[in-house]
Amino acid sequence: MKKVYPVVLTPAELGFVVYVPDLKINTEGNDVADAISMARDAIGLWGITEQDFGRTIPDPSELSKVSHEANEIVTLVDIDFDAYRRANDMRTIRKNVTIPSWLNELAENSGVNFSQVLQDGLKQKLHVSDR
Repeated sequence: MKKVYPVVLTPAELGFVVYVPDLKINTEGNDVADAISMARDAIGLWGITEQDFGRTIPDPSELSKVSHEANEIVTLVDIDFDAYRRANDMRTIRKNVTIPSWLNELAENSGVNFSQVLQDGLKQKLHVSDR
């Protein structure tokens, strides 16, 4: 799921403070590029956490409706929540699988990493990649 959120960059003594009004979250960056990168990361982390708790991620508001001061920069930050999760959610889940004894013996004797084979097979079956 891809979304584009407005963000407000406020100049600070060192860099910028970033506010995401739709999500009511803050972060900061050393310069404009870093601030936008940090905003994307904060939005992504916030979003997948909301998904994990079964809550809905709000839709972004229109850029023109974001209030700001004269010295602040209002811009947009895009985020692909599915890609963010694939890149950053490295929790592992234990799965119990059943295979024939003879196949288990062959695989173990060949040094097969069962977890890796299952991951590779699921990615191929679901047509997904790590990135």
